Amino acid sequence: MPATYDRIDKVTATGSQSSISFTSIPATYTDLVLIINGGAGVGYAVRLNGDSGSNYSWTRLYGDGSSAVSDRGTNQTDLTSNWGGNTNNVIAVNIMNYSNTTTWKTALTRIGDNAYTVALAGLWRNTAAVNQVSIVGVGNWSSSTTFTLYGIKAA
Repeated sequence: MPATYDRIDKVTATGSQSSISFTSIPATYTDLVLIINGGAGVGYAVRLNGDSGSNYSWTRLYGDGSSAVSDRGTNQTDLTSNWGGNTNNVIAVNIMNYSNTTTWKTALTRIGDNAYTVALAGLWRNTAAVNQVSIVGVGNWSSSTTFTLYGIKAA
């Protein structure tokens, strides 16, 4: 990663976990980047500050190389549309201006697996500074799945 990225924390799943949380995130960065690598086809729901209410919206575009689809979700319970995909997911979630307390939080998510490529713009309708990022799975992640949270020093 470029010198502007600081690794805040990294967690490797044990094979029996279906949720991971990064807590006590410092407010010293401009943006956050969450990288998820692996997963064995388990869906992902990214939530901020423990909020599982219907306070998220997203617009998604995805394709499989021969066709493309777009859709939207409003009043959702997660930031990333709980994308499942197939094995070997690679997911990057960029959460912009996370410590600002006057604006709703936006995120850009890119997902690649062995069947689809996905781009997603998400919104958390809350002005609170983000101090926790949780990833909730539909089922357990494989023991090789890694979750890494980075802070960007200056975007």
